[in-house]
Amino acid sequence: MSSNHEAASALITDHSITATVRVVVDTLLARITSQQYTTDERLPSERTLAVELGVARNTVREALDVLEKHGFIRRRAGSGSFVKGQAAPDDATGGVAAETSPLDLLVMRGIIEPDMMRLAIINMSPRAIEGLSETLSAMEGVQTDAAEFARLEEEFHRQVARGAGNPLLTSCYDLLIQARRQSFRAALNRRHLTPRRIQDYQRRYNTLLNAIIARDIESAVEFTKLLLIEEQKLLLQED
Repeated sequence: MSSNHEAASALITDHSITATVRVVVDTLLARITSQQYTTDERLPSERTLAVELGVARNTVREALDVLEKHGFIRRRAGSGSFVKGQAAPDDATGGVAAETSPLDLLVMRGIIEPDMMRLAIINMSPRAIEGLSETLSAMEGVQTDAAEFARLEEEFHRQVARGAGNPLLTSCYDLLIQARRQSFRAALNRRHLTPRRIQDYQRRYNTLLNAIIARDIESAVEFTKLLLIEEQKLLLQED
């Protein structure tokens, strides 16, 4: 199987799937890469996943087709879907992500995200901006689930990276996402993404989206920097 990084990148650039299917794909992919579903483990049935995720069974089936296509799961007739073995974490990109400290990650985000936002506002199509709006709507529906909010926040930034229209930038940002998924990130989420802070972030992202819709580069870049400053404050609290 190709590495998680390569497969995830393929999923990110797969424009043939609908927004609803993408949400299911991202949810299951997050569970697989975080080892909530471990190697060779059988996934819940299509019916169970449909009920749990609040989508049609056909939507789940399409999402499983995508995951199978990109090598994350395998199907066994009459038995269900099973997680395939993941690539070793010491490959070139996975090793870098694993060795990246919280400060290193924040520094790189400060370098990449403002210009990424600037390019995205210039290049994003109306349909891509609509996708951002759908993701924000999902974020606004989260009240207490820190892991789910973090997943949707990650997807929001991933869509911005795609919208920049530069495949190399998208690939570089995918590596930052890998680094964000390390254990320190999960721990920070549990401690800092309180219901009150989630509400605050929802308001911030709403303001950011309005700036993107208005193609207001200066305001959007400024809000991107403010979000990074907030994360810096949280990191300093850890110290």
